[in-house]
Amino acid sequence: MSDFILDDHHHDGIDRRGFLKCMAWAGTGVLWTLSSGVLTSKVLGQTTGLGDLPLAGGNALHFVQISDSHIGFHKPANQDVVGTFRESIARINALQHAPDFILHTGDLTHLSEAAEFDTLEQLLKDCRTKQVFYVPGEHDILNDNGAQYRARFGRNTFGAGWHSFDQKGVHFIGLVNVAAIAEGGLGVLGAEQLDWLARDLAPLSAETPIVVYAHIPLWSVYPQWGWGTSDAEKALTLLKRFGSVTVLNGHIHQTLQKIEGNVTFHTACSTAFPQPAPGAAPKPGPMVVEAPRLRSTLGLTEVTFLEHDKPLAVVDHTLAEK
Repeated sequence: MSDFILDDHHHDGIDRRGFLKCMAWAGTGVLWTLSSGVLTSKVLGQTTGLGDLPLAGGNALHFVQISDSHIGFHKPANQDVVGTFRESIARINALQHAPDFILHTGDLTHLSEAAEFDTLEQLLKDCRTKQVFYVPGEHDILNDNGAQYRARFGRNTFGAGWHSFDQKGVHFIGLVNVAAIAEGGLGVLGAEQLDWLARDLAPLSAETPIVVYAHIPLWSVYPQWGWGTSDAEKALTLLKRFGSVTVLNGHIHQTLQKIEGNVTFHTACSTAFPQPAPGAAPKPGPMVVEAPRLRSTLGLTEVTFLEHDKPLAVVDHTLAEK
């Protein structure tokens, strides 16, 4: 597709005009570095990862994003989503640098059933990283407008589950854009949440690194499929004054990246099943691939912040990596 940017072999990084489709199908990732306010990037091979980075002891912040586990899904695209989620947990446990916490960017379950939530909680007991922060996907609020999700995973949050917290000088904001859906399937933040966001950001210095995470992308990946958020621009306007903003999303089950000014957008793979690339099929939905190829389309995202004048690294790992 012409919308996707390919590697520019005339320089070390990747052309930053528009957005990059990470080659998740081949099991690669992208290493992002931030130096003097300029983001550069390099495609990584399967054996390259954050273990190659000199982590700065207690000053480093290291976390993992997982997304779209869809516990309860039993269709040809993946008949064993519990198994692939368990593999993802094993990958996290095997990381060279233990994460400080995990972000789950929604669609924990497929049908919001109590048994599905039970299974997810049981699986996470095997993870050595015990602190997990969640935002809901639309599949987590199907039965009761999200009441069960909030009771289990949204304690001490606001509204439909939005919240914020601080870790090692970085401010994290979990937004909910699935409680209401706009025409065409686009996500919606809504006035109440945007007012809360403005108040949350008001006391922060412009030098504070910000990480925002929500289920549906906060940029227009492919509006024809509902892959975007109708009022995201209002949130991005509030974030414009900050020098470093990273936005992490799920929903589309594939790794895409985009840079706009000081904002880096990143969507994660699912741990359950892939979806087609934007516009590559009549509609979105679970995509069946050959069994040997499935694990190269699934995975997790590893993120490290070093001291604030040192690199920010975002690396995608697929379940096919050795």
